[in-house]
Amino acid sequence: MRKGVLIAIEGIDGSGKTSVAKRITKWLMENNIKALYTSEPSKSPIGLLIKEKIISVPVRRDARIEALLFAADRLWHVIYEILPHLKEGTVVIADRYYFSSIAYQGALGAPIEWIKELNKFAPEPELSIYIDITPQEAIRRKRKQGDIKKSFENIEYLSKVREIYLELVRQNKLVLVNGMRPLDEVINEAIGKVKSLLLSRSFS
Repeated sequence: MRKGVLIAIEGIDGSGKTSVAKRITKWLMENNIKALYTSEPSKSPIGLLIKEKIISVPVRRDARIEALLFAADRLWHVIYEILPHLKEGTVVIADRYYFSSIAYQGALGAPIEWIKELNKFAPEPELSIYIDITPQEAIRRKRKQGDIKKSFENIEYLSKVREIYLELVRQNKLVLVNGMRPLDEVINEAIGKVKSLLLSRSFS
């Protein structure tokens, strides 16, 4: 491909989005398509700060501070990783993107329109997939994995996050995939959507 493609995979923790993103990347590479898996928070110094000091603490702080930090990390991610690979014709699979800030920090009380304004620099993905599961299922899966933070076990908070994601689906910003099914079914549907996108670009 002459021009790269940016694809975002979204969902609440436990939705399987990371597994889906990595399997899409693997499928692309197996089909001789240059692909990159990347995720947010990124590996930048700001991303490491977010992972170690912000989202891992028992009590979350002001959502506006989180939104600003995520936007700064995203700008680094876009400048130094996403754009260079897109220029090389790579399909970039982003495990979380600015939709996560809208959903998570929006659910914590940061103004959603302000979050969108903060992230205006971020290039729009050609495809953004949202893996939808209920908050109850998310908590069940994370408990089973033994990987759950106290701040995550909040049905009310996760319900707000999910509702914001679903509103983005209604606005045609995200494409919904039902994540309540077996993982292989979810992955196959997501790959099908990626395949359709790439075919449409080939003939456009």
